[in-house]
Amino acid sequence: MSTANPAAPQGGEIRSPPTHRPPVCPVCCTHSDSSPKRWFPSSTGIPQVTAVGTFLRQRGKKQCPAAWQLGVAGGDAGGAHCWDATAARKSAGDSGAVSCSAIPVLLHCSCHCLPCCRTMKPLKLFGMVVFCGLLSPTQGVLSGLSCAISPRAMQQVLSDAIIQTGLLEKHLQGMALPNIMSDRGLLSSSTIITGLHLERSWLPTLSIALLPGIGMQLVVTVHLDLSGNCLMGILSEVIAISLDVTITSNIKSTSFELGTVHVTVDDCFCILGAVKIKLISGLLSLSVHDMVFSHLTATLPGLLCPVMDAVSEIVNVQLLSTLNVVMPVGLKGMVHYHLVGPPFTSGSSLMMDLDGTVQQMGGSIIPHDSYASTLPPLLDGLLVIILRQSFLSSLLALLLHIQPYTFPCSSEAFSGANQLRDSITDLYPTGCTSCPAASPLSIRVECVGNPILLLEPNKATVELSVLLQVFVKRPDGSVIILLLLKADLSLNVRLSISRGSLMLAFSLSRVSLFLESSDIGISEISNLKPHLTKLLVEIYLPRLNAVAADGIPLPDVFGITLMGAELQILLGLLAISV
Repeated sequence: MSTANPAAPQGGEIRSPPTHRPPVCPVCCTHSDSSPKRWFPSSTGIPQVTAVGTFLRQRGKKQCPAAWQLGVAGGDAGGAHCWDATAARKSAGDSGAVSCSAIPVLLHCSCHCLPCCRTMKPLKLFGMVVFCGLLSPTQGVLSGLSCAISPRAMQQVLSDAIIQTGLLEKHLQGMALPNIMSDRGLLSSSTIITGLHLERSWLPTLSIALLPGIGMQLVVTVHLDLSGNCLMGILSEVIAISLDVTITSNIKSTSFELGTVHVTVDDCFCILGAVKIKLISGLLSLSVHDMVFSHLTATLPGLLCPVMDAVSEIVNVQLLSTLNVVMPVGLKGMVHYHLVGPPFTSGSSLMMDLDGTVQQMGGSIIPHDSYASTLPPLLDGLLVIILRQSFLSSLLALLLHIQPYTFPCSSEAFSGANQLRDSITDLYPTGCTSCPAASPLSIRVECVGNPILLLEPNKATVELSVLLQVFVKRPDGSVIILLLLKADLSLNVRLSISRGSLMLAFSLSRVSLFLESSDIGISEISNLKPHLTKLLVEIYLPRLNAVAADGIPLPDVFGITLMGAELQILLGLLAISV
C-alpha cells in the first residue's frame, strides 16, 4: 500500500513501500520489531538487550560498537565508547568468547562481542551497509589506491549512462499501462480508456544528492506523452495525455563481496506535475480529467519505480566493471584493479578504496605494502585518485624488469668506450701475467633487486641497482672477469598522464659504485666513475625509458577521462586530479 507525502501537492505523490526498517544496530541486535536496541552489561556480566529511542545513545559509555556510529548519525555528537564484552563474557564463565573481527578493523575498537558473532550471518544487509558506510575510506580498509568523485561528476556519469544512452527511454517504452475505468453513475454512462501506451518520453533531466554514510538520492524528471482509446458511452475516440513526472529514489549498497557491490533502489516515490488531457472532439468533462489524474497518481509509481530499479541495476554493472579490471603492463605481466570495500559517501564526494594485484607473466605476484592515508580535497574538481608509493613500486618492479644484456666495449656501442678501456688497463697490477694486453673487452649489465620509488613533496625518485661485469673471453673459451661492479642508481622521475596511463621518464641523478670482485686483483675504481656514468647514461637509461614507454595503466573510474589531469606529488602519495 502506498502513502502520500504531506510535503507534496495533494494527490500528486505516491511512495512505493519502504524496503528497510529504521536504522538499528546492525551488529549486536537481532529482533522482530523496529525498535533500535543496544547492549547493557547486566549484573552477571552478560549483555542484555534494551529498546531505546529512534537512535542509539550513550549510557554510561557502555553500548554496542555500532551504536557509536549510529549515535553520531542520529545527532549524538559526543558519540559513545565501545564496550569490550570479552571480559564480561569470560567473567561469566563463557570460555567460547571470540573476536568479532569486523569491529576492530572498522572501528579501531576492542570489541570481542560473542552475540555479534553469533548474529552476524542473519543480519539485515542494509544495516551492515549503513554501519560500514559511516567509516571514511583509507581508515578502515588498507589499499594501494583510493579515489573520490564529486557530485557533479557523478551526476554527469549517471546522466550519460541513463539518459544519453537512451537506457531510460528504452525501459519506459516497455511499461504496460493498465486500462482506466470509471464507475457508472445513476445518470451517466461509464468511461473506459483502453490501449493506453507511451508515445514518447522527452526532456529528461537528472540530478543527484549524496546521502552521507548511506548512498545517493537520484532525481529524474521526464515529460511523458501517453495515448489510448477513450470510450464514453457509445462514443470512442483517441485520448492524448501529457504530463511531467519526477521520480526520486535512494540508491544504496546492499552487499559487498569479492570486489562487487550490489545496489538497490530504495524509498522510491513519484510526483506528478500538471496533467493535460485532449480528446479529438474536445469534449472533456472535469470528471474524466479527475479520473485520469487519480488513476495515474495511483498507478505510475508502481510502474516507474521498477523501471528505475532495472535501469540502476544495469548502470551499476556498467560502472563497477570499470573498477574490476585486468590490464596488461607491457609484455611482462598485468595488474588487476578491484574494490577492497564498499563505497563511502560524504557530503562532498563518493569515495572508494581499490587495490591492484600485480602479477608477472607466469603467475607470481609482486607484493606491496598497504597503509592508510588521507585523500586531498576535491575542491572544484571531478575526480581525485591517489596512488600509494609501495603500490607504484610493485608496478615498477614489473615494468622496469630488463633481461641481462652484453655488448662490446667499443666506440660504436658508446662514446666513452676507448677512455674506459684505457682507464681499466691503467689499473692492472704491476707484473700481472694474466691481464689481457690487447684482447677486446665486453660488458654485461644485469638488474639486481626491485626498484624502489620514493615520493616526496614535488619530487619523485627511483632507486635501483645494476651489476656491471667487464670481462675478456680468451680464445680457449675461458672468461676472465676484470671487474664486477655494483652500481646503485638514483633516478629522477618525470611523471605525466597520457592515454589513461601514468607515464614515466627517467634521468640519472646520482651513481654510487662498489667493487664486488676482480679476477686480476684490481682494488681501486674511483677513476672509472666518469666513464661508467657515461656508459649508464648512453646504454642503460635509454633501455630503461624504452621499457617504460607504455606507462602504468590506470583504472578508468566510472569512465571519467584523465585527459588534462594534474599531478601532485605528496609524501608517499601521488595524487591525480581532474
